[in-house]
Amino acid sequence: MGGTARNKKVHVRTNDEVVVINGKYRGKRGKVVQVSPAENKVIVEGVNIVTKHIKPKKAGEPGGLVKAESALYACKVQLICPKCGKPTRTGSKINAKGKKMRTCKKQNCLAEFE
Repeated sequence: MGGTARNKKVHVRTNDEVVVINGKYRGKRGKVVQVSPAENKVIVEGVNIVTKHIKPKKAGEPGGLVKAESALYACKVQLICPKCGKPTRTGSKINAKGKKMRTCKKQNCLAEFE
């Protein structure tokens, strides 16, 4: 299909703690470093490590191999609730101050967080 970049929404934000739910890095936890809503991808700290070949830019500068995190599809990660520490889906709720908060959907938790 391709086409134009629509205004997409991703269920995780930068600095959220997430767990990978499938693939090579399944079960690994990490912090979200970057979110790309246009591509529906996230970069998670310590997950999906790739080796990049770096070419020297100037004379005398070393080239070589650099390990870096690569992007994952956002659907492959699940948010971890800061209160109960379990992977969860999120709901939304307007608190007493009128601010929209994310909530944990676990039956025993129901915590509110940013």
